[in-house]
Amino acid sequence: MLKRLINKLLPRSQPRDPLKIIPRDEHNVSRRDISPAALRIMKRLEDAGHQGFLVGGGVRDLLLGGHPKDFDVATDARPEQIRRLFRGSRIIGRRFQIVHVRMGREIIEVTTFRGHHQQSGNDDGMLLRDNVYGSLETDAARRDFTVNALYYTLNDFAIHDYTGGLRDLEKRTLRMIGDPETRYKEDPVRMLRAVRFAAKLGFSVEPATAAPIFKLGALLENVPPARLFEEVLKLFMNGSATATFNLMREYHLLGHLFPATEAALQAGDEQGLALIEQTMANTDKRVRADKPVTPAFIYAALLWPPMRARADALIEDMPPQPAYQQAATEVIGQQLGHTALPKRFLIPMREMWDMQHRLVQRRQPQRLLEQSRFRAAYDFLLLREASGEKLDGAGNWWTRFQEVDEQEQQKMIAETRGKNPKAKGRRRRPRKKTNPDQAPSPSGQE
Repeated sequence: MLKRLINKLLPRSQPRDPLKIIPRDEHNVSRRDISPAALRIMKRLEDAGHQGFLVGGGVRDLLLGGHPKDFDVATDARPEQIRRLFRGSRIIGRRFQIVHVRMGREIIEVTTFRGHHQQSGNDDGMLLRDNVYGSLETDAARRDFTVNALYYTLNDFAIHDYTGGLRDLEKRTLRMIGDPETRYKEDPVRMLRAVRFAAKLGFSVEPATAAPIFKLGALLENVPPARLFEEVLKLFMNGSATATFNLMREYHLLGHLFPATEAALQAGDEQGLALIEQTMANTDKRVRADKPVTPAFIYAALLWPPMRARADALIEDMPPQPAYQQAATEVIGQQLGHTALPKRFLIPMREMWDMQHRLVQRRQPQRLLEQSRFRAAYDFLLLREASGEKLDGAGNWWTRFQEVDEQEQQKMIAETRGKNPKAKGRRRRPRKKTNPDQAPSPSGQE
């Protein structure tokens, strides 16, 4: 009865693949490469009479010979049952409830098998609630891509494949489970996931999976900005930012997340494009070297082309520094309507931008060196020069200024003042004489 129902609900355009169980001696997944926390969770679930499977990107990456850091567990236990089994766990999520189980320093995501839902979406087909539980078989059918629907069990250390994921893994192909257009409408973020996985894994996107993306990209505007911010982090901070950025433009998705940026690039801003590409390449190098990266720098690069274009227009009516500050305010305000940017990243980005004019002018360089954002602003300045912006050699000047001793620094400052009379500093106003009979107020205010 259940199988007939599943066959009826699954799209006819994609026939269901027969279940394949791959025994331990026919695959390369080893417990040595799996998080001990994930293994303990699976074992405890089974000891309590439930099923527990490793699923998703962890299994996929292990089969590809990788060393994943994140592991997800799927089970037939309901969220409340999971929470009772694991102290310190908590239920999160509205659209679909999941349980975060903390073990030591690790947090493992545990989800209950999903089932086929009744129609509970909006007019665009987006699912608003998906808390419908099912079996292992229905859970596989409800996942996004076939390569993410592979299940590893501790019972016989086998892998269960319901959707032809192993076949697509061998072909290095990303294929949507079910009808792609319907699945994208259910959750538009799946379009971003398609791009991200294709870039990260170096896979091709199966034609039927790729085709709807070009016409459905506007549905991303229905996704909350806070969720899209999290997706931006996944897109550009996973070590494949360069490939991801190129695919985002190829599939016409960048304009739905960063419309002002895409407009500036479409207008022919070659320097802006070079700046972003160099930023993405540097980010990939840092991620692969296990060095820290910050969303503030990535956003600074992505939004610099429209900000600079707006500032150039404002400079006709006001000095450069106020023009750049007003342009930054306008561009950021527009961007926040598409993707969120928390203050802990927005403020450093603004400070980095605000220092650019002062770095080019080279005013009070020793004070600038003491600023907490100097290093980030300096790195950004170098990228601007590398992208082709004419900054009168400011990048090389600052590089040398940091390398020489104090005496040589004073010579460099003097030479700069000679070339730029405005950099000599303002003349101080004569100090106003005070009446000796009038004492100052305790607060320092008259």
